[in-house]
Amino acid sequence: MTIVNRSIDVKVLTIRAKLSSKGDDYISLTDIAKYKSERPAVTVEHWLRQYNTTEYLGVWEQLHNDNFKVSDFEDFKNHSGSNAFTLSPQKWISSTNAIGIVSKSGRYGGTYAHSDSRYSLVSILLAIQASMKLYAAALASV
Repeated sequence: MTIVNRSIDVKVLTIRAKLSSKGDDYISLTDIAKYKSERPAVTVEHWLRQYNTTEYLGVWEQLHNDNFKVSDFEDFKNHSGSNAFTLSPQKWISSTNAIGIVSKSGRYGGTYAHSDSRYSLVSILLAIQASMKLYAAALASV
């Protein structure tokens, strides 16, 4: 499998993407979150703790990942949305054996989501105006 790193320029945003010859392409959530916040990691964590996000990611994993730990997902889903609930990308990945989100710390790191999620992620993560959603369609041509 060949993986190509590439950038997409959308309006004022440069979004990194990891493109695979198998079609498993990942879009940088960290780069998208930079549009909204100076602390993109916090923005991604806030997005992850929402009930709709947790439910969406869990259903996606159940459809695409035979090794997904449904019982741990159910626990996260039951607590998501509450004020005390926190969820980092690393915790989601390690606890549920998720493949739809990948995260790497440090320089050149970031959190990436499978491209199947791109429209939902842009809408939920940023709560942005309609014009930005149209620019996000440029991601589909990657």
